[in-house]
Amino acid sequence: MSDHATDSWEARAAAHSFYGFTDMPTIHDRGTIVVTHGEGPYVVDTNGRRYLDANSGLWNMVAGFDHPTLIEAAKAQYDRFPGYHAFFGRMSDQTVMLSERLADLAPFDGARVFYTNSGSEANDTLVKMLWFLAGAERNPGRRKILTRWGGYHGVTAVSASMTGKPYNSIFGLPLSGFLHLTCPHYWREGREGESEADFTARLAQELEDTIAREGADTIAAFVAEPVIGAGGVIPPPEGYFQAVEPILRRHGIPLVSDEVICGFGRTGAVWGAETYGFMPDAIISSKALTAGFFPMGAVILGPDLADRLGRAVEEIEEFPHGFTASGHPVGCAVALAAIDLIADGGLLDNVRRQTPRFEAGLAALAEHRNIGEWRGKGLMGALEAVQNKATRTPFASDLSVSERIANTCTDHGLICRPLGQSIVLCPPFTMTDAQMDEMFDKLSTALDTVFAEVA
Repeated sequence: MSDHATDSWEARAAAHSFYGFTDMPTIHDRGTIVVTHGEGPYVVDTNGRRYLDANSGLWNMVAGFDHPTLIEAAKAQYDRFPGYHAFFGRMSDQTVMLSERLADLAPFDGARVFYTNSGSEANDTLVKMLWFLAGAERNPGRRKILTRWGGYHGVTAVSASMTGKPYNSIFGLPLSGFLHLTCPHYWREGREGESEADFTARLAQELEDTIAREGADTIAAFVAEPVIGAGGVIPPPEGYFQAVEPILRRHGIPLVSDEVICGFGRTGAVWGAETYGFMPDAIISSKALTAGFFPMGAVILGPDLADRLGRAVEEIEEFPHGFTASGHPVGCAVALAAIDLIADGGLLDNVRRQTPRFEAGLAALAEHRNIGEWRGKGLMGALEAVQNKATRTPFASDLSVSERIANTCTDHGLICRPLGQSIVLCPPFTMTDAQMDEMFDKLSTALDTVFAEVA
């Protein structure tokens, strides 16, 4: 049981904080880590302890925690024009410039951008756009959304319905019409004797069968992360998007790439869709869009959806949706600076440079007899813990193995994320060779310690 003094930061946090996505036994036993500031990829707590944050905060702090260019961009914009909206035909000049920049970077021509405050809101907005379009085009039954089990798309009622996680059942979700297909994780979901190519073909056939059963004219979109992120870093099997994209095109169903995690460099390209060679009809963006220095999300519409929505809005005279801080001028100024850092300032180049070292580190740790698989793309990766490597048998859930590994890492000055039976790494794009080695050395020590206790 945590024995922190009643006036400590840990006790003060516990007294008045309601925790989300937090393992409560860990809080009861260890207390809350209260951080005060960051130094590059490190965060420092109220006790002066320094941690290498291999989570990039929450996938988003890709330039580290104190990048002067981003801080100065925010300060300058606060001095110039500290806040506005994007309603009633008014928006800031920074908003216009960011939309132009995003349109230039989009994989399609003729992009149009709608701003939100998070990836959850962006996915929620996308669905409302599709439902708005269905009503305006006199096809009100076209409301169903296809996603995959294990995929993560947010926490609003709509985006949580898109998310293929069993914990949402406690909320009475998903809402009607949100359908989840098989998780594209070949190592875990492939059948005995099934090749990766056969697994891909089975998932494509499942999509075809689902469309036939539900009716193509009832399906508003298929939404997919290029690499499933918060489901445990699950890259698609070979040829996956090349198999599903033609099916969707044939049935007139939009393909939406949820790039909240993958977008702006995480996979080694600006877009995950670019990494995996498919053309989406829309992109969902957040996290690295502002390098985590301002809460922002965006729906980036491709030309077909943009044109159709434009016609629908003209007919109805407005799109009755938005947020007070949509297109916030400070957020847009930060995003412009972050995109410049990633695309032109060397951060994307460093992702590509560090990827071989990152993959080699994961592969080395996967030699451990209790690591069943390493997987990843670019600077996002996971190690899957198993009780028996030959049979891929997971540890008993009550052992909380991944949580124990993460807590032991914290004791050694490393922050990483437990997800199911996996440990996930998504370090900042600024990582040096020495920091990469530090990350893997500390994780290796933690793995040895925990597996000696439970294996």
